Amino acid sequence: MKLSEIMPYLNEIAPLELAESWDNVGLLAGDPEQEIKKIILAIDLTRSVLDEAKQKSADLILAYHPPVFETIKKVVPGKGPSPYLFETIRLGKAIYSMHTALDLAEGGINDLLADIVGIESPKPLEASVAADSAYYKVVVFVPDKEIECVSNAMFSAGAGVVGKDGKYSKCSFRTGGTGTFLCGAGSKPAIGTRGRFEQVNEIRLETIVSRSDLSRVVDAMLLAHSYEEVAYDVYPLVDNKSYGLGRFGKLKKPISKKTLISHIKQALGVDTVGIIGPETGSVNTAAVGAGSCGSLFKQVIANGCDFYLTGELKHHDALKLQEAGVTAVCVSHSNSERIILKHIAAKLNKKLKPIKAFVSTKDKDPFVWK
Repeated sequence: MKLSEIMPYLNEIAPLELAESWDNVGLLAGDPEQEIKKIILAIDLTRSVLDEAKQKSADLILAYHPPVFETIKKVVPGKGPSPYLFETIRLGKAIYSMHTALDLAEGGINDLLADIVGIESPKPLEASVAADSAYYKVVVFVPDKEIECVSNAMFSAGAGVVGKDGKYSKCSFRTGGTGTFLCGAGSKPAIGTRGRFEQVNEIRLETIVSRSDLSRVVDAMLLAHSYEEVAYDVYPLVDNKSYGLGRFGKLKKPISKKTLISHIKQALGVDTVGIIGPETGSVNTAAVGAGSCGSLFKQVIANGCDFYLTGELKHHDALKLQEAGVTAVCVSHSNSERIILKHIAAKLNKKLKPIKAFVSTKDKDPFVWK
């Protein structure tokens, strides 16, 4: 499968337009036309991760943190802000990063952490950009005798899928009516005669299409349609979801801080955490923020949260949380993010068969806590 065919699905998982303006996400190195057979997932592109990619013949490195971030003036071996970029490109391996797009995305890192903590109906701690439309409505006018031919072509290209995990397919709405047109000089009408005003029984066909399938569906529709000039419309559907960094909300049911901290350790696979604030009492309202969430601690306090799970905190920010009586748990930056990798790998293996996606065994948090 070509990289260009994989990228639309990666964009479904983490829409790139969600990323913070300062971030560098998407395809960072590689040829969209290259064939991909194996994908390795890691938080960081390190020497050991690149060696593993070579050993296991991975063609695409899905690195959460963008290895190309600062301005690069030279691409030479072992130097610069991205010391492994030269070798990665020389080996013909592509690099793709999701970073803050995955932080903000529905079903991304922060939603996963919110689920671990037990937050019900989590909301963003800090509102951010609104995503471009994830879905579109395609409307096309078809001669009534061709409706099944055109609709089936569109469905086969991915149109008409509704519901989580595609519970419903071939969904459409059809309305009968009369189409009119006058065939001018040089026209080659499939129906009617040049120079005569025509009235034709047509069906208005409406169906829903995901962003990643839109171009394929429109191409399939145009190919199946008999008209020389096809009348069709594409409408972006408004996404009423709110996007942003972090998550907060009420817990499904109150839980003791001691029990919750023990559960977090087990879920994230860590033995040691940093705890700020009171360790006793129960948690009713909690917040999460993967990685290093900067000023999000202010929103944690403002929203009345009594518990905050994050990767790391600055010293003075930790003091402010402590003074506000908030219990904060720091699990180390990448430890708060790494858990998402196996979930993405599972999605890729399900969607992109026969491509093999796997999580790096060499990708580790740089800190060792004793």
